[in-house]
Amino acid sequence: MNIELFALCDAAADYNGKLSILGAFDAIWARTAPAVHPQCSVALRMRFSKIEEGEHKVKINIVDADGKSVVKPFETSANIQYKQEVNSIAANMILNLHGIKFPVFGEYSIDLTVNGKHESSLPLYVNQLPAQA
Repeated sequence: MNIELFALCDAAADYNGKLSILGAFDAIWARTAPAVHPQCSVALRMRFSKIEEGEHKVKINIVDADGKSVVKPFETSANIQYKQEVNSIAANMILNLHGIKFPVFGEYSIDLTVNGKHESSLPLYVNQLPAQA
């Protein structure tokens, strides 16, 4: 299995196997904490080879610097089935997030686990806006 794309973005959509993302980012800004981000998406595209056909458990967890979950981890599965003679198949997944609350300013992580194995992490920086003069 190969991670072709793992991104935090403003929006994502899957159109018949085409993964579209808008506005990839790694930082949000707020005046006060807790900071609430109104809406964003995590976009994921994984490629599986023929020998990896079958079910794969996928987990996405957003954690603070101490490893504590900010929201309940998202868990699902990808059932990879070959219906034609190709060497690999891509699976797209989109996690839409609304109203995520970040308790303090600092660095967070979006962690991806597939079949119980950590595959990738994305940093997310929650920054305080400078005071207005």
